Amino acid sequence: MSGINLTEPKTQFRSFIVQEENSGDRLDVFVGEVAQSSRSNAQKRIKNGLVTLNGKTEDKVSRTLKIGDNVGITIVAPEPIELIPQNIPLDIVYQDEYLAVINKQQGLTVHPAGGSYKDTLVNALLYHIKDLSGINGDIRPGIVHRLDKDTSGLMVIAKNDFAHVNLSQQIASKECRRIYYALTEGVFKEDSGIIDQPLFRSKTDRKKIAVDPDGRQAITLFNVVERFSANTLVRFELKTGRTHQIRVHSAFIGHPIVGDKVYGFKKQRFDLNGQLLHSKEITFTHPKTGESMHFDSELPDYFRRILSVLKK
Repeated sequence: MSGINLTEPKTQFRSFIVQEENSGDRLDVFVGEVAQSSRSNAQKRIKNGLVTLNGKTEDKVSRTLKIGDNVGITIVAPEPIELIPQNIPLDIVYQDEYLAVINKQQGLTVHPAGGSYKDTLVNALLYHIKDLSGINGDIRPGIVHRLDKDTSGLMVIAKNDFAHVNLSQQIASKECRRIYYALTEGVFKEDSGIIDQPLFRSKTDRKKIAVDPDGRQAITLFNVVERFSANTLVRFELKTGRTHQIRVHSAFIGHPIVGDKVYGFKKQRFDLNGQLLHSKEITFTHPKTGESMHFDSELPDYFRRILSVLKK
């Protein structure tokens, strides 16, 4: 099975649809991220007329982006790259000619980034699924939304551009519901609540996200499922989809997720490979038929094993 060959002329024009996680970004920040360049380089591209916004040349570097915006960038081609299909195990829960729903395992990065172009969900999708949408460029085929590498669970994949645009719009309008289960540190006092805290990239560590009054609005709903002596099983629902949102919000209220090596306790009680956070349910409308689609998944074995220990 052949891969996606990214060998191209010296310059290339690529377009990117702004997803929920980048809504509210400045144009220069977004361009720097997708072009894998510095912010100053991104600003230079914009000022030199190499960036378009919704089909028109945009020279304002601080322009604020919204979901669904089409950003076009003229890029100097990197070294030739080939995304190779890999026979990585993939739990395909459902698929038809428009979309697929997959249950991603913990430890699998969603798409290539930072110069690494193998061992990702995209490589697995190229092997297992015939057609994928191409809206978000060659290295993110089919990807409508993301899960962190060490977060497991349900994701919807677009198999053509029509489905991709429709599903993106559902996420933007909050029609797509995403329910997560997490095991947190400490015992929640409230049975339910809302965490409404803006998030922005940390000013002290660019790899982390932090609660920041200058950040973008982020809203997470929570309901307690079960309490243990020193932990709580919690149901989270995303009303926005910021990077690391549940992990940061949960830590902010004093209940970091068990196993979270970035936002959690330095000393972990259990030997885990990542946070106990699982995308358990997803509900959306089928782009073509209009049918309501609902999917529910079991917690992974390692997650249930820890719950069993806590119950004893």
